[in-house]
Amino acid sequence: MSTAPWFIRLRLKTRQLLLLVTLAEEGNIHRAAQVLNMTQPAASKLLKDLEDVLEVSLFDRLPRGMRPTWYGETMIRHAREALASLHRAHDELSALKAGRFGQVSVGAVTSPGLVLLPPAVALVKRDQPSLRVAIDIETSPVLLERLDQGRLDVVVARLFAGHDNANLRYESLTGEAVVAIGRPGHPLVRQPGLTLRDVVDAGWIVPPAGSMLRHRFDLTFQEAGLAPPANVVETAALLFITGMLQRSDMISVLAADVARYYESHGIVSVLPLELPCHMDDFGIITRTDREASPAVKVMLQALKTASLTLYGRRLESV
Repeated sequence: MSTAPWFIRLRLKTRQLLLLVTLAEEGNIHRAAQVLNMTQPAASKLLKDLEDVLEVSLFDRLPRGMRPTWYGETMIRHAREALASLHRAHDELSALKAGRFGQVSVGAVTSPGLVLLPPAVALVKRDQPSLRVAIDIETSPVLLERLDQGRLDVVVARLFAGHDNANLRYESLTGEAVVAIGRPGHPLVRQPGLTLRDVVDAGWIVPPAGSMLRHRFDLTFQEAGLAPPANVVETAALLFITGMLQRSDMISVLAADVARYYESHGIVSVLPLELPCHMDDFGIITRTDREASPAVKVMLQALKTASLTLYGRRLESV
């Protein structure tokens, strides 16, 4: 029996991987062929050859296009990962040939993006000034999807039950306290003994329904015997939140680190209101099924060094 990998035995072609991904995006063999600069018969043959060797149907042929089967969804996901890895390999080689150290892509949710990433990146640039660093600030679901796709090398985020965490390495850093904020000079800023009952009828800017923080925000009022605020605007957009607060007496709820940052720049004021709700721990997340490049290892070590100073969390060295 041959010991060669299956994709070598089946003569899997890079153009077949490109066709899978493009077909998934376009939903039409003709448009996919145009994107890949090939004829439709050539694209159809590439797909049929792949389906023949895999002995499964990868796409359902519909009257107005094509839709991936379950087999197709699996192959498309892995094709995206393989192509992303090839792109990274090319970028690393180009960087090395140009005398640069390499590149690393890091994603984070807002709080560590504001507090942890700047000192970590400063450490990296101090020791490796030619290392290219790309930063994404997004929600945990978006970051984990990009990590799965190979578009990010490291993320600082939260794991959640709906995501497949089987091939992820997670190193917890810290949880997040939550505070209420208003504009500088807001009438509630100096109100002593401020309670939930004092603010239940206020205008609130709150996270979108369905988010974990919104659930815990509403639960905080319910546990105090109050209905959650009804006068609300729902958004997670920080630029809108800070802009709206400065133009009104509305108040909002925000992670404490983010709120203190904006307060230090005179953009908002933290209200003297105790909010027992908090966010789950976030941590450093990487893929266990991918070997870290030298550039990724440098970034990971910088994140762990900075986290010791910021959160008092000592993590295993890279």
